[in-house]
Amino acid sequence: MILNRRNTVLSENTLGILLLLLSLTIVSCQKQQSNMKDLKEELLQVDIDFSALSKANGMNYAFLVYAHPDAVFLRDKAYPLVGKNKIRELFESRGDSGYTLTWSPLYADVASSGELGYSYGIYEMKSGDEISKGTYVSVWKKDKKGQWRWVLDSGNEGLGE
Repeated sequence: MILNRRNTVLSENTLGILLLLLSLTIVSCQKQQSNMKDLKEELLQVDIDFSALSKANGMNYAFLVYAHPDAVFLRDKAYPLVGKNKIRELFESRGDSGYTLTWSPLYADVASSGELGYSYGIYEMKSGDEISKGTYVSVWKKDKKGQWRWVLDSGNEGLGE
């Protein structure tokens, strides 16, 4: 028998239950940390796959494949484009031939809910012999099917060669 702060007796059964609950809590926390690590790695891989699709099929195609229906595309000196259809209209009007856009994520993180995350990194745009580099950030949200889709994207020019 063990006395608690109120000098009441805790039975061995009660103590056993408390130890079991403590053990389950520790295991649950370890699982959650492992799941979060897996989700971060998954999101990094999605961003890498997104870049590979851009290289293979063009930026416009890749951005539309990975866009969430509620996506918001931020551009310099322009109002935000809201919604996948508006983004599609822009891409169809300007085309993307003559250049290649690729990027490398440097970091990703995911909310504890597992449904929202972000990644950022360095991009490279090649047009003929010209290469420009910059930084980007993408906010990701899982769609109804549980697939990561970008919901907000923006980039900044100016890393030089």
